[in-house]
Amino acid sequence: MKNQNKENVAYLKYLKTKVPKSEPFHSLIFAFIVGGIICIVGQGFSDILKMLIPNLGKKDISDITVCFMIFLGGLLTGIGVYDDIGKFAGAGSIVPITGFANSMVSPAIEFKTEGIVYGVQSKMFSIAGPIIVSGVVAACLVGGIYTFM
Repeated sequence: MKNQNKENVAYLKYLKTKVPKSEPFHSLIFAFIVGGIICIVGQGFSDILKMLIPNLGKKDISDITVCFMIFLGGLLTGIGVYDDIGKFAGAGSIVPITGFANSMVSPAIEFKTEGIVYGVQSKMFSIAGPIIVSGVVAACLVGGIYTFM
């Protein structure tokens, strides 16, 4: 038992030398900037869509914009750019809808060698699946509370 405690202490010392030190203030600023840039891209796409097709309704424009942002997040993940953005921005790249696309495409790419069914299709929802279920359950609870109030 004593030997195990010495190993734990030695391992914790080793971890302190290897784990990068985080700068909370810098992380906050980078997350804010990158999250803002992602929102600006989405708003810009929405505005361009309004100009190009003026007879579209607000709901149609927002639906198309969401699809575009998911596509963009998946595309950037597929070509390896989104991982670099994530390392730089942290939560600023995870929280927007593009982060959802990244959470689906990354496992699919990682497990593509296991085949389409057992690799891509089954692993694609390994990260995003619990998030989708939690969102649906929360929406049902809030909707139920709103309905009965």
